[in-house]
Amino acid sequence: MNYKSFSLFFVVLFMSFTNLPSKTNSIKTSIKTETTAVSKNVSVYNQLDANSFVLPSFDCFNLALDGFHLLKEKGLVQKNVLTLVDFSLSSNMKRLWVIDLDRNMILFNTLVAHGRNTGEEFAAQFSNQAESFKSSIGFYATGEIYDGKHGLSLKLDGLEKGLNDKARERAVVVHGADYVSESFIKQNKRLGRSQGCPAIPVEMNAKIINVIKNKSCLFIYHPSATHEIISRLTA
Repeated sequence: MNYKSFSLFFVVLFMSFTNLPSKTNSIKTSIKTETTAVSKNVSVYNQLDANSFVLPSFDCFNLALDGFHLLKEKGLVQKNVLTLVDFSLSSNMKRLWVIDLDRNMILFNTLVAHGRNTGEEFAAQFSNQAESFKSSIGFYATGEIYDGKHGLSLKLDGLEKGLNDKARERAVVVHGADYVSESFIKQNKRLGRSQGCPAIPVEMNAKIINVIKNKSCLFIYHPSATHEIISRLTA
């Protein structure tokens, strides 16, 4: 190493150490903010009234609540109602929750289908493309009610570009379906599947749709894409 290179090395090294306190403080502030947010979510979760239902996992709830608050601040959702769909779970389990955040209470917990090309019993592959017959993960704002081929249905607007923002043009909606039932599971060893819609039991359809319609937050979770969900939501 010649003299000039040697001098330059120490200049760079000195500048690195000079900037270290500010960088460290920035990291500490970021960690403190994230820790505070998680702590608040833990408190909400621990005080959640299960209303005789099984609680969703904290990982799913934590991410969903963070997204809800961000979307509320942006004005993209308006109601204090949060719908969680946990696609890490077997389709034979009740993996959809509707939570009233004003009362901090679970209102509904029921079965929900994923797309036929997303997987058999378990959801594994997701898409934002038309005719893929796959589910799309991430955050949605619920839209308006309409009467479609499945009867009473609820339109959804995907809020994450490239991840689920084609939901409306793909006609990915909440609707009731007879293949979403305990009897179907008994006969087929798994729940029925949709063309990409989060389909729910017929007998729960009207009850749930009327609670979550018109700008509430719906979140479809899968742990394989947590980073992607967060990065696109905050972009």
